[in-house]
Amino acid sequence: MKQHKVIISGGGTGGHLFPAIAIAEELLIEYPKTDILFVGALNKIEMQKVPEAGFRIIGLWIDGFKRTNFFKNVFLPIKLIHSLFKSLRILLSFKPDIVIGTGGYASGPILFIASLLKFPTLIQEQNSYPGITNKILSKRVNKIAVAYEGMDQFFPNEKITITGNPVRKFIFRNQNLQKRDKSNFKFDPNKKVLLVLGGSNGSKRINELIFSNLNYFKRNEIQILWQCGSLYFEKYFHLQNSGVVIFSFTNEIYKLYSASDYIISRSGAITLSELACVGKPLILIPSPNVAEDHQKLNSQALSKRKAAIVIEEKFLDEKFKIGFEKLLSNKSLQMSLSTNLKKIAKPNASKNIVRLIKEII
Repeated sequence: MKQHKVIISGGGTGGHLFPAIAIAEELLIEYPKTDILFVGALNKIEMQKVPEAGFRIIGLWIDGFKRTNFFKNVFLPIKLIHSLFKSLRILLSFKPDIVIGTGGYASGPILFIASLLKFPTLIQEQNSYPGITNKILSKRVNKIAVAYEGMDQFFPNEKITITGNPVRKFIFRNQNLQKRDKSNFKFDPNKKVLLVLGGSNGSKRINELIFSNLNYFKRNEIQILWQCGSLYFEKYFHLQNSGVVIFSFTNEIYKLYSASDYIISRSGAITLSELACVGKPLILIPSPNVAEDHQKLNSQALSKRKAAIVIEEKFLDEKFKIGFEKLLSNKSLQMSLSTNLKKIAKPNASKNIVRLIKEII
């Protein structure tokens, strides 16, 4: 592939942004002269994280539909029209060879205008149940890269390629470093470590679960790496001790993955793709507060493959200890969960998507 110009749009959450950055990084590895421009939404995570990753970004004045507060949607039509015209200016000025969308508010306008102008287009869908924007765009784009089988019930089958979800390269850490990474947290390297992930903002319900079971974990000699989120850090940070490390968020997630023996997590698509590559025994608590209930559907896809234990929030009080004790006491279960999880992993997803981009161009 000769030198090309590529627009990538994705953000709003890390689940949409990190795949976009992973694709950009893989493009530069394969084709170092590629000119990459990101298009994001103003005041969202991508406007900070994309420049930190070394890429240019232009922001659109766009937001999503607020289901819980109708009055916040008053300016939405104006924002949408403004973003469509700005997308038109960006496309006519930059003249990309392909436009890639990984989801988020800005992907809709830029992909829609790109399809009208007949620029080659690709969307990358992370979830097992797509959002409404990608469902609409699927009728117009050239190709759709997906992570799950059975997506032909949502998208035109002839456009689908199963690539997996792109994950950050530092996820693939040498697992022989586990004892060293445990010691870095001042843990006993001979005791088990539970990693708790609730997302960058944190999960109120998961935090309550861990808080209420701190003595239970201590009795079972379980050390805890607890990512409580930025919204809850002040509430819980005073609970840190020699067996509990609490943090709001970290850019060095690979060290946490490496140090852990078991993981409790939400079930966002990109998190699951990373966890599949890590391959640690896993308990999933899907968030019930997401569009189209996609976290529950994502977790069910793993449960059917016997790759994770899934407990819904409403059943945590009655089922968590039963499930966790079963995991602790059954080494055969630990091994089978880990093995089945690794079978789902697609570590070459970024390379697969770059090959697909090359085919389209």
